[in-house]
Amino acid sequence: MARARVRIAILSFLGLVLAACTSVTTAPDFPELTYGHLQPIRLDVASLEVIDAYRPTLQDPNVEHRAPVQPAAPARRWAEDRLVSAGAGSRRAVYTIKDASIIETKLEPTGGLKGIFTKDQSERYDGTLAVELAIFGPSGSREGTATATATRSRTVPENVTLNERERIWFQMVESMMSDLNRELEKAIGQSLRPFTL
Repeated sequence: MARARVRIAILSFLGLVLAACTSVTTAPDFPELTYGHLQPIRLDVASLEVIDAYRPTLQDPNVEHRAPVQPAAPARRWAEDRLVSAGAGSRRAVYTIKDASIIETKLEPTGGLKGIFTKDQSERYDGTLAVELAIFGPSGSREGTATATATRSRTVPENVTLNERERIWFQMVESMMSDLNRELEKAIGQSLRPFTL
């Protein structure tokens, strides 16, 4: 009886030690990128259409489909949150996502003896977001266009973890969207001023 209690106590202790040694890696939780807190852009159009014309290849070197937030999603959300069709006429606006890519390029490692002691950057990621906002008149003719493009590049070390890589992709998308927002505001103010209210 006493021996059974000792065995149970030892097994319980070992279980606690093993539980303490195990580290659980959880995937990072990324916030949703939204733009409803920014001032809406009221367009003198009767309708607004959002088109995602970018078609990713879903294979290397394209990796945007592996990112925790794919670049096209916040680009679409920007249009939904910020653009408002507020006109009474028959003009229409078309917002088109033309590029929403993240391209991976493998980098050459340092060779020779130096390479053994060097922690190299193993991949470079080049992100691009490009959109167009066009205004069409009653006859279907294009009356105005505003375009914007944002790019970001980052390299990662050879020992980067998946969580770190996803965090870098998210930061790239977040930064591109910040630039895209600024560029679109500027382009709309310059090229589409007659069509804003």
